[in-house]
Amino acid sequence: MTREHASSGSPFEEEFGFSRAIRVGNRIIVAGTGPIEDDGSSTSGDVTAQAERCFTLIQHAIEELGGSAADVVRVRMFLTDFDDQAAVGAVQARFFGKARPAATMVGVSWLCRKEWKVEVEAEAIMGNP
Repeated sequence: MTREHASSGSPFEEEFGFSRAIRVGNRIIVAGTGPIEDDGSSTSGDVTAQAERCFTLIQHAIEELGGSAADVVRVRMFLTDFDDQAAVGAVQARFFGKARPAATMVGVSWLCRKEWKVEVEAEAIMGNP
């Protein structure tokens, strides 16, 4: 099978040697996606703003590889603050709630940058009803 890659332009992709997303066959896997802006800076604001940036990057990567929000079957959300669950869950619902993916939300002690409050990864399988 051929492999297609999508890049968000994150400086970590080159530095750490990974792709934002990869498509193999009808499956798209999106790497852990932090709230990073096009210029490499972190998204400012509260956890909602950061989560919206993460999900926007994920949705763009899926679409770049031929998928859509309806194809999302798995979402993993990593939070540094227990109290942010509802806010991040609400953002996930706005982006992928209609697809009703399997979802996991996990508390972690840190992410790649100290100012990050959330990081998200996702998987999609194209052609789902």
